[in-house]
Amino acid sequence: MTSKEPEGEHPSVTLFRQYLRIRTVQPEPDYGAAVPFLEDQAHQLALSCQKVEVAPGYVVTVLTWPGTNPTLSSILLNSHTDVVPVFKEHWSHDPFEAFKDPEGYIYARGAQDMKCVSIQYLEAVRRLKAEGHRFPRTIHMTFVPDEEVGGHQGMELFVQRPEFQALRAGFALDEGLANPTEAFTVFYSERSPWWVRITCTGRPGHGSRFIEDTAAEKLHKVVSSILAFREKEKQRLQSNPHLKEGAVTSVNLTKLEGGVAFNVVPAAMSASFDIRVAPDVDLKAFEQQLQAWCQAAGEGITFEFAQKWMEPRVTSTDDSDPWWAAFSSVCKDMNLTLEPEIFPAATDSRYIRAVGIPALGFSPMNRTPVLLHDHDERLHEAVFLRGIDIYTRLLPALASVPALPGNR
Repeated sequence: MTSKEPEGEHPSVTLFRQYLRIRTVQPEPDYGAAVPFLEDQAHQLALSCQKVEVAPGYVVTVLTWPGTNPTLSSILLNSHTDVVPVFKEHWSHDPFEAFKDPEGYIYARGAQDMKCVSIQYLEAVRRLKAEGHRFPRTIHMTFVPDEEVGGHQGMELFVQRPEFQALRAGFALDEGLANPTEAFTVFYSERSPWWVRITCTGRPGHGSRFIEDTAAEKLHKVVSSILAFREKEKQRLQSNPHLKEGAVTSVNLTKLEGGVAFNVVPAAMSASFDIRVAPDVDLKAFEQQLQAWCQAAGEGITFEFAQKWMEPRVTSTDDSDPWWAAFSSVCKDMNLTLEPEIFPAATDSRYIRAVGIPALGFSPMNRTPVLLHDHDERLHEAVFLRGIDIYTRLLPALASVPALPGNR
């Protein structure tokens, strides 16, 4: 495909499609192409550009639009540059061509998650600067690596750096999800990811005998207990129309390991679970429950965590909160219906909230099926452009929130 775009295409859409063509796909994202692309945008917008290497080859790019009152805390607009892998054979179009069909749908990995938001931030700032605006609070746009594999070489490290502290962020926006209805979803908290591997040991022996105290029998008991809890949470969600997915704890058995041959009873077997713990759950009590399930299944059972988030935070959605008031009043003025929810999975917002900065997850895509990580991920150009309009209204309101106690 040539770089020439169809005649009459909106320049913001053209830029979006250019960014989508950069193959920042896990497990080997081309960050080396993404950073110069962002630097070029900084140059065009006359914004300062800081590159912070948080780990070898992992650069956080920060574009800054200074406010008129540097004593105030800043607004942080966060997005991640990496995207998840693709199964190309299941796509209607090349996932890195950014193909636009005659109806205006743009097919690409990252179209919803979340290169759309990155460009919407940039284009909203471009528009506001072109109109000659300045706001009291500084606006920082952070473009971070590694989010799709946990953010451990991205935002998790960045929030501990002096460069992050120097941004003096008072409030942050990060990614949300599409909403198939007329409404827009906004996320004020998220579930805590717990990835746990339970290993059961037992007596080995020949596969023809009724051996007592086997690893498999113990594992069966543990798995049954945990899946019974899963069923209970699922029923709780399905029986209450007011509950959203993020408000209950989800559990999925994702890996079973063990055994060497058909005729050998193994000495050890393990099961791995992806658990997303709801923010109102007592985490210590929940870990004790895991221990109890293991103890009830017999001797020689241990568990270890591959991931265990212990700092759930909730951002206020009370009308008395100045950040929420600024955000929600713009949406009200624009006749946008908001559906506040707890994010069912995990985003970089958790690291931002954990260091005491309120954050909302918001990707302005309504009338759009949720296709992040899916085949044929796509976004309509009209929805994308409407998102720029929304940010063009949100940024002035957020960047003009008056001084809060402690100059926040």
